[in-house]
Amino acid sequence: MSASFDLYRVFESLAAPKLRAEDAARARLAECMTDFGRGVDTSLVREAMLKAAIARPYREVLEVALDTGIREAIDRTRKSLARTLLTRAPGSSTCQINNEAARMEIEGAQNFLANTEGLLEHAAEAEADAPAGGDPEPVDVPKIGPVERRTLEAIRDNGAAFWKNRAGGFELWVERGYKPRKDMVEWAVSEGYAERDTTAGGLLTGQAVTLTDLGHDVLAA
Repeated sequence: MSASFDLYRVFESLAAPKLRAEDAARARLAECMTDFGRGVDTSLVREAMLKAAIARPYREVLEVALDTGIREAIDRTRKSLARTLLTRAPGSSTCQINNEAARMEIEGAQNFLANTEGLLEHAAEAEADAPAGGDPEPVDVPKIGPVERRTLEAIRDNGAAFWKNRAGGFELWVERGYKPRKDMVEWAVSEGYAERDTTAGGLLTGQAVTLTDLGHDVLAA
């Protein structure tokens, strides 16, 4: 397995939860917009805008990587987003929607830069330390019990999210089906099997919990 392929897999694991969250937010908005018996839920519009802004850099890297390679795509996107943060100022438009979109674009850039900080340097070090002419040892997928498996399946299938209650704490809700215990969902996040959306938008639209690639691998094992 080459170092560049390893980097691609690592980046995919970072991108996958963001892309799934965007798809889910767009689907919820589309369902709302096609139901003419109800008004437009503006919180769903905002959620879809935010998730799209966060996912956009990851999606662009995966597209550009087809032509340039993953290392060049990440480097190019990081430099472009850094320039955006230095030059883009929200609130300059007379349209509040445009101002909100600009603010979310900045939040998406900050998210990407934070999550990919040091990634290229780490990949370069791993490549330098890798023994010549050999593949790395395969990684064993952790084994889990039936309760843990059911928890991961609920996170994958049932639309789990943390919502802030009036007391200031968080409660776990699911859109459908089995509702796992809150502490088990927190365990999945702590083990890296799931990811909790802690962006600013999540406080208003619910902090969605989605499986990471490792979580999917565990379920598939």
